Amino acid sequence: MRELLVGLLVVVMALVLSGIGVLLLPLLLVLGIFLRLAIGLVVLLFAIWLIGKVTLSLIDALRKKENNPA
Repeated sequence: MRELLVGLLVVVMALVLSGIGVLLLPLLLVLGIFLRLAIGLVVLLFAIWLIGKVTLSLIDALRKKENNPA
């Protein structure tokens, strides 16, 4: 009798967890879209910063070359 109750409990808990998973699926999809947008924004900001950094480094290198003609 005890094995029957434990088996039934396992089956019920598996159904409850799968039900929670089905109910959370829309939330996980929305979070995935939001995460994709957030990562895209971070990558875009990093690219803009990197372009500015390279540009300023090149301008500085050109100024040093211009002030020190060899």
